[in-house]
Amino acid sequence: MTHTEYHPNRYNPETTNDRKRLHRPGSREIAIRCADYPAMVAFYRGVIGLEPMRDPENAPIAFFRIAEGFAGHTAVLALFRHETEGAGRTRAGDRPPATGPGSSLHHIALSLPWEEQDAVIAWYEEFGLEYHVETFDWVGWRGVFTFDPDGNTVELVAKDPGWSDSTASSSSARPPADRKSK
Repeated sequence: MTHTEYHPNRYNPETTNDRKRLHRPGSREIAIRCADYPAMVAFYRGVIGLEPMRDPENAPIAFFRIAEGFAGHTAVLALFRHETEGAGRTRAGDRPPATGPGSSLHHIALSLPWEEQDAVIAWYEEFGLEYHVETFDWVGWRGVFTFDPDGNTVELVAKDPGWSDSTASSSSARPPADRKSK
């Protein structure tokens, strides 16, 4: 597989006139190659509460609805068995992929209403999941972080309804506040 060499000026919006004519893309799909496909399907369905778009039981790919999306394309989370080849000429792997800190994926963030965050924390405690809460004062967000079965960080983030630019501090984020560690 050949990767295109990255040139900073090639992708700079200031120097790329054609890009300025396109609409900004919206989120359509997050696709994860799974080390433990059955556990990942169970987690995103049972713990996170995403709705499968079709029965994932014996399928090589599970699609979960995240949101309505843009221009008729539903925003989805796609979970691939690691040995499954995918769209865009993505090749299958003989071995499970690196996960957690060994992965190039930093984290997944999904939005939810502010008033549901306490219920998420209670839900995580019921399941015995490790989690922590982090606030981002500069933008008024609070995230509840946990890990999926493959070790990926999953954030459920909400905007504080009382936040305004005038209440923002100069810091980018407050230190994480561990609410539960196991």
